[in-house]
Amino acid sequence: MKRRLYSGRDVNRAHSIDDLRAMARRRLPNFCFEYIEGGSEDETTLRRNRDVFSEIAFLPRTLVNVEQRNQSRMLLGQRIASPFMIGPTGYSGLMFREGDVKLASAAAAAGIPFVLSNVSTIALEDVVRRAGGRVWMQVYMYRTREFLAKLAERAKAAGIEALVVTTDSAVFGKREWDLRNYIKPLMLDWRNKFDVLRHPGWMANVLWPGGMPRFANLGDLLPPGQNSVKGATITLGQQLDPSLSWDDIRWLRDLWPHKLIVKGVLGAADALRAAEVGVDGIVLSNHGGRQLDGAVSAMDVLPEVVDEAGGKLSVMLDGGFRRGSDILKAVALGADAVLLGRATTYGLSAGGQPGAERAIQILKTEVDRTLGLLGCSDISALDRSYLRWLGQGVPLSRPPAQTARGPASAVS
Repeated sequence: MKRRLYSGRDVNRAHSIDDLRAMARRRLPNFCFEYIEGGSEDETTLRRNRDVFSEIAFLPRTLVNVEQRNQSRMLLGQRIASPFMIGPTGYSGLMFREGDVKLASAAAAAGIPFVLSNVSTIALEDVVRRAGGRVWMQVYMYRTREFLAKLAERAKAAGIEALVVTTDSAVFGKREWDLRNYIKPLMLDWRNKFDVLRHPGWMANVLWPGGMPRFANLGDLLPPGQNSVKGATITLGQQLDPSLSWDDIRWLRDLWPHKLIVKGVLGAADALRAAEVGVDGIVLSNHGGRQLDGAVSAMDVLPEVVDEAGGKLSVMLDGGFRRGSDILKAVALGADAVLLGRATTYGLSAGGQPGAERAIQILKTEVDRTLGLLGCSDISALDRSYLRWLGQGVPLSRPPAQTARGPASAVS
């Protein structure tokens, strides 16, 4: 019998993130799923984000007492229940009604942080009030610095724990497969319009009543009446500032009294620069393969960044994480935590908050099981001695300067 993923609607019968992905694909219109799924240009970086995990193998211990296992750890002065969190994912309200609240609530229930996207469709104050838990917020450095200052004041008053500045989008990457769904900016072609009609469940959940969701945290940045998902996108692109520099991070550091994270670092030199300007942590990221095509994955540079800057700030990363074993490979290389993007968005898209909770549960269970199979009872003891870089046969201290690359696999 041919193998196939679960084809029903009960998220509790999903056994992997791939199951949830398949469920999301069936529930969402093509243009929504393509927004989640796609990368820029030839999608080389998108594939690299997954391929890198197959190049790193585990070296387990045996005859170790793993009856009791611990996957919690400290992050920025507080304990998190698992070594991952939900990262900022834009347009969540287009995948499921009030998607931002549902993701934040799922994270709070699991004891992990949630990073609210700058382009959320629920006001940040409402997300904090309704979801509870540890809520961080992603921001972009828009041309209008006054707007960012006001947003920071709102975040502080609401109890946002940290600001996460995304720095790799001053110039938009070209996401060609996404663009092919439109005949002109934000106008779907006829094929996609008919496809939307084939998804009445999504339409009833997201579009009824009230039509397209509206951005709730962009305020004076947008022209009057242009805060819908459709109407705001072009304006937002025009507001991104290509003159962004480390001076702007210093400005925000002086303005924001709580934890400050820089997301979009991909090298040790920039990590050290971040430490110099006083940020509390970095997220190694290539924006999910959606910006510079051909860039390295965060896992490629993680060991050298940890070696150079790990003692000066918290080092987090994202990109391609689909299994608990992927997450533990990053932890063994020195990461403080992993940010999830597509994995939890698949869960949300498949079944709302229960789907997001199922995605988290799957990954927590995989982390726990992998720790046991590695012969490691506490995640704090996990280090590079548990890994081998394939083809080298020696303990992994950092990725080899020259590693043979096989053919790139398809993104799962």
